[in-house]
Amino acid sequence: MGNRLSKIATRTGDKGTTGLGDGSRTDKDSLRIQAIGDVDELNSQLGLLLCEQLAAELREALLSIQHDLFDLGGELCIPGYALVSAAQVARLDDLLEKYNAGLPPLKDFILPGGNRPAALAHVCRTVCRRAERSIVSLGKSETVNEAVRQYVNRLSDLLFVLSRVLNRADGGSDVLWQKDRLRDT
Repeated sequence: MGNRLSKIATRTGDKGTTGLGDGSRTDKDSLRIQAIGDVDELNSQLGLLLCEQLAAELREALLSIQHDLFDLGGELCIPGYALVSAAQVARLDDLLEKYNAGLPPLKDFILPGGNRPAALAHVCRTVCRRAERSIVSLGKSETVNEAVRQYVNRLSDLLFVLSRVLNRADGGSDVLWQKDRLRDT
């Protein structure tokens, strides 16, 4: 791996293909590469969220999720390889239960926003949903580990919950959608 990563510009992709982890090549616009790219973007957005002031426990959870997403991208990079496990999905379920327990029930839809960390968590959530759509599309033509789909589905739910938690962390609250507001006509 070390020698492979020491030379970044290999020119092997100049004709629109890229190498997969099993040594095969595929088009850079294939469903598999789209899914890998969306997962990579999600991981980068989480990295941006981690630049904010966050509670140590939450920071640790998000860093663990980043590692999981790297595993997930690695799995997508090697057709037929399974790396993401039900235990990783269960860990997200536990985090969901823990962080949602202290939140008031929602009676209205909320808008993405509030404070900066919460808004960044919402961006992560929407990128996660896009990654999920890409993975589902890939799964229609190639085999995708069920735990991969479950992981990104659970993660988007967790990011929604975390946006609510982060808004409360500095004394704020959810930004509620005002269904009865006056609209320009």
